[in-house]
Amino acid sequence: MKLVLASGNHGKLAEMREILAGLDIQLVAQSELGVADAEETATTFVENALLKARHAARATGLPALGDDSGICVDALGGAPGLYSARYAGAHGDSGANIAKLLDALRNVDQAQRTAHFHCTIALLRSADDPAPLLAHGRWDGRILAAPRGAHGFGYDPVFFDPALGRGAAELDPATKNRVSHRGQALAQLRALLERGV
Repeated sequence: MKLVLASGNHGKLAEMREILAGLDIQLVAQSELGVADAEETATTFVENALLKARHAARATGLPALGDDSGICVDALGGAPGLYSARYAGAHGDSGANIAKLLDALRNVDQAQRTAHFHCTIALLRSADDPAPLLAHGRWDGRILAAPRGAHGFGYDPVFFDPALGRGAAELDPATKNRVSHRGQALAQLRALLERGV
């Protein structure tokens, strides 16, 4: 099955291809098909994932996978949340987003810097699919005082997993894909697809 990913984010595409490997799926980024990003106007991760998938499915005529994810910081009332990719203004400027986040937390003790990544994935078989497949993942941790590690993308350099004792950007891809919010959601989705749901 050819499946369009409702994103042009190469980090997401690589992670998804890795986790969904072995399924009869050819995952193609919408940007490779000339489809621009959908405007994210919803107020929840679920609604945004559906909105993105519906936009990609309608534009391509293919089944589509929409992913909406973000980092939610408790000391900031859940921000940046839905606005994680454009927290500092420009969409996808990870360096500026991280700098703004660290500045917002500069006077917050380490113990109070708890946060979690959330991911919702929606799979639509067509643009008008009345029963999309939905999968969710959550990765708990805290925000570091400064970036570290050389792997991953987005907020990974400042996210620390206490259970592993390492930052997200210090994890090898296989470990990250096993424990991350997106890895959890994709594992759920994979299980649904393998059951033929």
